[in-house]
Amino acid sequence: MVPLSGDAGPSGNGRRPTAADGVLVVDKPAGWTSHDVVGRVRRLAATRKVGHAGTLDPMATGVLVVGIGKATRLLAYLSGADKAYTATIRLGATTLTDDAEGELLAVTGASGVSRQAVEDGVRPLTGAILQVPATVSAIKVAGERAYARVRAGEDVQLAARPVTVSRFAVLATRPAQLDGTPVLDVDVEVVCSSGTYVRALARDLGAALGVGGHLTALRRTRVGGFGLDVARTLEQLAEEPADAPLAVLPLADAARVTFPARALSDDEAVALGHGRTIARGDAEGTTAGIAPDGSLVALLEPREGALRPVVVFAPA
Repeated sequence: MVPLSGDAGPSGNGRRPTAADGVLVVDKPAGWTSHDVVGRVRRLAATRKVGHAGTLDPMATGVLVVGIGKATRLLAYLSGADKAYTATIRLGATTLTDDAEGELLAVTGASGVSRQAVEDGVRPLTGAILQVPATVSAIKVAGERAYARVRAGEDVQLAARPVTVSRFAVLATRPAQLDGTPVLDVDVEVVCSSGTYVRALARDLGAALGVGGHLTALRRTRVGGFGLDVARTLEQLAEEPADAPLAVLPLADAARVTFPARALSDDEAVALGHGRTIARGDAEGTTAGIAPDGSLVALLEPREGALRPVVVFAPA
């Protein structure tokens, strides 16, 4: 983790005021873990109640949705949203981790791979597919992270699981050299369901073309309705006045970005605050219940003809 100048926190003039419940969209820098970002936001927001919705590898940059205070209870729902990325795949070489941070395993070269071959190769990796996750990942195998088992020398075999890659587009191809061997760098755009490994797509594309492949760059451009257009860097967050709470997207606004909203009556807001159900109406799927004063009361899910609160943010 690289230190930031102007980092806010306790000072001789007193502690920064605690941030309100809400969401931050952080443009994560390369070299930082998602946990590093959470640690920095805890200092900037003057609270330990901070979490994130969906890990980004240290090599990756881009959208990391961070919840503060009660917004941490939204994160499980936000992490399931679809995600968009831009990435660079290097064809002609494989690594232990399927990305540039891992040990180089083999350099085959890709001098004979054409753009048309690459275009043909991405098609079977698009749509509803079964994907074997990257072996060096946080998936647990018999209670232990897969990456820990791999680094201990074990041969880890992970089961394939269903994911959806709704877009896998080739943007450009560029010849390159790796230790004197010609390889091919491929810029792509990926839109996929939660749980999809973009570096596994790089691995599988390389395998399908018979030359091997791994990821050399990854930038997440969107998580659900949160894109880079609303993201702030850690430097920008650190530059906010130290005598004011960190500015966040309020709970109700964050919920509206992700879920359809249901305007509640006063009686409905009170009922939900007590954990009771309300009439379903035309709601489909998870819905944000918004009180007459504009605050988020609860996340609601249809159940047996009614709307049941699954997370209550404003108890009666």
